[in-house]
Amino acid sequence: MNETLKQHGAFSWSELSVDNVESAISFYTEVIGWEIETMEMPQGKYHVLKANGVPVGGIMAKPKGCEQTPDHWGTYITVDNVDKTLAKAEAAGGKAVYPPMDLPGVGRMCAISDKGGAVVSIITYEIKE
Repeated sequence: MNETLKQHGAFSWSELSVDNVESAISFYTEVIGWEIETMEMPQGKYHVLKANGVPVGGIMAKPKGCEQTPDHWGTYITVDNVDKTLAKAEAAGGKAVYPPMDLPGVGRMCAISDKGGAVVSIITYEIKE
């Protein structure tokens, strides 16, 4: 198990959102050597990136309505409680980019922006041990 999925404050996941998923998979498997495990999600196929068998990130097609957004990597930080962390962010001058949501089998997440507008996602994982 990737221990960063349990450690509050750890950068725990990176996710690439792209127009051409197959091209991205080809590039990163060749350049980095990641293994790919494809799974079905409600939003479509999700491609888990693995390093030595350990999940470290994912690649997915951009969601509908985001076609004009450039291809980009997003980062997740593990937190003990998404809602409490969002409240702290708002009290410190940040805001939610999208409200907290639950993704069954994964966890609770949202994206926040800091006072300068930098965006990062926060997540509390569903851990099955």
